[in-house]
Amino acid sequence: MVNAPKTESSKEIIRVSISEAARLFGVNPQTIRRAIKAQEITYIVVAGRYKINFESLVKWSQQKTNVKKKVEQRGIGQFVDKWKIHNTLYSPSKKAVPKNKEKQKDASTDQETHDKQNNE
Repeated sequence: MVNAPKTESSKEIIRVSISEAARLFGVNPQTIRRAIKAQEITYIVVAGRYKINFESLVKWSQQKTNVKKKVEQRGIGQFVDKWKIHNTLYSPSKKAVPKNKEKQKDASTDQETHDKQNNE
């Protein structure tokens, strides 16, 4: 059986609990419950527990100014600086990344010359 490529309608949906959502976004769980009650975020109920659609949670957080600030200060946003690569060993070399098309053209010409020399 061949796996069909995932389309927009068949993409995997990520769901989180109220407490997980509150921790991720740096807000009180009651804030998440109010958003559910106001139907601002989509959810399903599994075994008597709310499971919130993560995509709708992100959209909701971007619409609410207070929530957006809390995400940056107390939520997952506080860790973004820690994700940046500070060790240049693992970041792309500026020499290896051409700045414009002309340098790309020069690099391809150099590669062709190198290939011809190896073939001879």
